[in-house]
Amino acid sequence: MSSVQRILGFESSCDETGVALVEIEGGQPPRLVAQALHSQIAMHQAYGGVVPELASRDHVRRVLPLTREVLAQSGLALSDVDLIAYTQGPGLAGALLVGAGVAVSLAAALDVPALPV
Repeated sequence: MSSVQRILGFESSCDETGVALVEIEGGQPPRLVAQALHSQIAMHQAYGGVVPELASRDHVRRVLPLTREVLAQSGLALSDVDLIAYTQGPGLAGALLVGAGVAVSLAAALDVPALPV
């Protein structure tokens, strides 16, 4: 078994969709391997604040392309991931459900743990 642990993380609590891959080796501090972020600020400006339903729908559109981007940046595959983390709260309920749904589904498909943060 490898001493390197790779964690794929999802953040979708409000108006940004974030995906990151972190490696932990031995007693060393975690190392950010790759990350991708999409901000929804421009989309919500017309409304004077975050519209929860629009935020959730945009997370649905962005999370998998951002995941592919992170994996491409890292040169790794989903099969190299040892754990999947996701934001469990606080945040917008619908937005949190998108990140949690993707994270738990991927974890189940890969047979790795899912960690709510």
